[in-house]
Amino acid sequence: MKVLVWSQYFWPESFRINDVAKTLVEKDIDVEVLTGKPNYPAGKFFDGYRGSGCQRETHAGMLVHRIPLIARGSGGMHLALNYLSFVLSGLLFGPWRLRDRQYDVIFVYAPSPILQAIPAIFLGWLKDCPVVLWVQDLWPESLSATGYVRNRLVLGLVERLVRYIYRRVGLVLVQSEAFIEPVRDRAPGTRVEYLPNSVDPSFAIPPTKAIVDCLPVIESGFTVLFAGNIGTAQAVEVIIDAATRLREHKNIQFIILGDGSRRDWMLQETKKRGLTNLHLPGRFPVEMMPGIMQAASALLVTLANRETFALTIPSKVQAYLAAGRPIVASLNGEGANLVVESGAGIAVPAEDGEALADAVLSLYYAPSREREAMGVRGRLFYKQHFLHDTLVDRLIDLLRSAHEQYKEKRV
Repeated sequence: MKVLVWSQYFWPESFRINDVAKTLVEKDIDVEVLTGKPNYPAGKFFDGYRGSGCQRETHAGMLVHRIPLIARGSGGMHLALNYLSFVLSGLLFGPWRLRDRQYDVIFVYAPSPILQAIPAIFLGWLKDCPVVLWVQDLWPESLSATGYVRNRLVLGLVERLVRYIYRRVGLVLVQSEAFIEPVRDRAPGTRVEYLPNSVDPSFAIPPTKAIVDCLPVIESGFTVLFAGNIGTAQAVEVIIDAATRLREHKNIQFIILGDGSRRDWMLQETKKRGLTNLHLPGRFPVEMMPGIMQAASALLVTLANRETFALTIPSKVQAYLAAGRPIVASLNGEGANLVVESGAGIAVPAEDGEALADAVLSLYYAPSREREAMGVRGRLFYKQHFLHDTLVDRLIDLLRSAHEQYKEKRV
């Protein structure tokens, strides 16, 4: 089976699709990738890339086609241009760059922006093959929840486009079971299946001392680690609030790894408040993250108090479960339910700094055997529900079934 992975984001950017595509190749699936020029999350193009022009390269046994786009930059306007440029570039350059190639299925990895599926659908029509869409965020809900778009006319237009997308693909995969109903409401005739995110198996492998040595603060007392995008959706104000409330507990240290639109604000607040218990060392290579996570005392996930985020399971939760450390979850809905159901940690309401501080204190004062038991339960839950290899096998079955159903309809 020959699969075209269609994704605005791809290696060397750190997204789940990288591991999925690599494992598809390892399982003898012929994979090509159409993507943009890497610039996430800093908003600047990675070294060796520029926004203009098309290029081809190989990565992990895959031919990667890169098309032009505008970098994310900073601010809502730049982000909108980034999203729209990939859609337009996909419509203009995608068919031309892939004119001599055929595929059995086009697989769209769809975190924001879901609008990237529009040129993929057009290409599917040209190539006479089905399009499978893996939804990571609900649109237009996520647009309004992050505050990037508030205009009702614009949101209404996006809503119509989303309905169009759902109705024009052969199969929609959703990363949270809570997504199923909203997607079906928008496209009653489209098949919808649950396919959760997983994480690279290395997250469950014990760390080496060399990895831990790269971040000495990770071993300085009771460390609460947040890893990932530092943006509006993560409501990182709650971390500042909790760190401020716990500033007198000198042995409790918050470590915020990653980058994003709110990192500079966090740095400013840390300095303004004189928070010596909050550290923002920046981004680390993804291959170092399993070891760093497993060296932390607890792992922190946060989301804003928005209805759409209550339906979402942040992909870092699966990584935290695999790492086998206690989880502190400051979020609502599906993500909180998962942490509680797995027995892997404590969940508190989103954007409640006092509750988050109390949860951290609760873990801090808990016997070490109790914290270790949370980690063990979390890793067991990961193995039972989120093993990477098992879920990629499931994806292959779904892609094949979409291809077969499409052929049957064409007969």
